[in-house]
Amino acid sequence: MMRIRFLSLANREVDDAVQWYEAREEGLSREFLDELDRVVRLVRRYPFAGMQIEPDVRRFLFTRFPYSLIYGIDEETIVVIAVASQHREPTYWSDRI
Repeated sequence: MMRIRFLSLANREVDDAVQWYEAREEGLSREFLDELDRVVRLVRRYPFAGMQIEPDVRRFLFTRFPYSLIYGIDEETIVVIAVASQHREPTYWSDRI
């Protein structure tokens, strides 16, 4: 199985989403993190399952939350570029590549 590495800005997006969901409803942040974990496990197992949206960049949509995992594949490592809210500008993360 491939390794996974989150860019620091992607980690910050996770933290921001967790704070936002927890402020809305107790326990909702845990459900968000469970969904993130599910998506990460799927992508690690099937790295090419995400839809290619740019050369060397793929997107895997969350099921329950309006987020997607934006990632690239660098040899044996999946590099998470963004944990992107679907409500933001679609390619706001493109300067991270």
